[in-house]
Amino acid sequence: MLPRRQQDYGKRRSDGVRGVSVTSFRSAASPGSVRRGSAVLPSVLTFLVIVASGGLLLMIEKGMLNGVETPSPRGNARRLELIRESRRNGADGADVDSQILQEIRNRTIRTMCSQKNMPHSIWSLSPPQRKTVLQHILVNDEYRFLYCYVPKVACSNWKRVLKVLSGALESVDVNIKMDHRSDLLFLSSLKPEEISYRLKHYFKFMFVREPMERLLSAYRNKFGEIESYQKKYGVEIVRRYRKGRAKEASLTGDDVTFGEFVRYLLDEDAEHMNEHWMPVYNLCQPCAVSYDFIGSYEHLERDSDYVLQRIGAPPFVRFPERQTWYKPVTTETLHYYLCTLPQKLLRELLPKYILDFSLFAYPLPNTTVEHCRH
Repeated sequence: MLPRRQQDYGKRRSDGVRGVSVTSFRSAASPGSVRRGSAVLPSVLTFLVIVASGGLLLMIEKGMLNGVETPSPRGNARRLELIRESRRNGADGADVDSQILQEIRNRTIRTMCSQKNMPHSIWSLSPPQRKTVLQHILVNDEYRFLYCYVPKVACSNWKRVLKVLSGALESVDVNIKMDHRSDLLFLSSLKPEEISYRLKHYFKFMFVREPMERLLSAYRNKFGEIESYQKKYGVEIVRRYRKGRAKEASLTGDDVTFGEFVRYLLDEDAEHMNEHWMPVYNLCQPCAVSYDFIGSYEHLERDSDYVLQRIGAPPFVRFPERQTWYKPVTTETLHYYLCTLPQKLLRELLPKYILDFSLFAYPLPNTTVEHCRH
């Protein structure tokens, strides 16, 4: 354990993170700007609720959405008008945009999670569901926050930040292999009354990513680079889904196709998936845990800066830059994989991740023949 630095920053105000609305993103945008932005919400929320409904699931399964382009989760014309107006009034356009997205997510989650069949606290979850979410929420008592980590959504870098805040790491730039368990406090290790207190009083945040992009990132990383995943999952996937290879003893599992991976996911129960491809909803249970802020991988730097500012992190703590070896999933790459995937498989896959699309305001992928031709 390295010596703690800048101790004067460690003094936390006991009430500093209570009662925070998801919409309190930055002070740069005025409250009036957010109220004006709420005008775009009703039609958006209507669409998002429909997305999560059983009716749309049936449409997906029947292929009825094949020729339908999903509308944007935000009203583009009205949003642009709002941003221009806010900028004229001195507010930062990116901040206003983020406030609108936060408000959309906040209202959508509130609407959908108010349904009777949805969990309303972690104690109303089944034991396996509760175990999963508690094992994915990290605790920092000094800065009074909870972070639900989602694999393939910059969670390794956030764990570095937590270790720096606790004094376990000197800097986020220390060149060491990340140990995903040591020097981290998990909510699952606490007593029920300690869990309840922190869930009520601490600042709670998580980060999300476009569901299919996260899935593709996991596939390329785990089956293209990690030998342990190739042996544990890849060999079994090839045996199960590739004709004539069921009894072959020399399989290495390093050549799993994306189609074979999707077939494997279709046969898996979402609640028992590996965490790298388990839906975010199952990992973090946003209906059972009331998160104060939900950041986006698409705006990682900006949203991370906000969280660090919000928790009162000292100035020397910053979010790490992406490693030089990192291979991002580009729009073109995702387009290629989804368009070359048999559309029947995609239609069957979407219902497993439908809550990630709807709750976090991501449009369904467009894989129409016309779109894929380009």
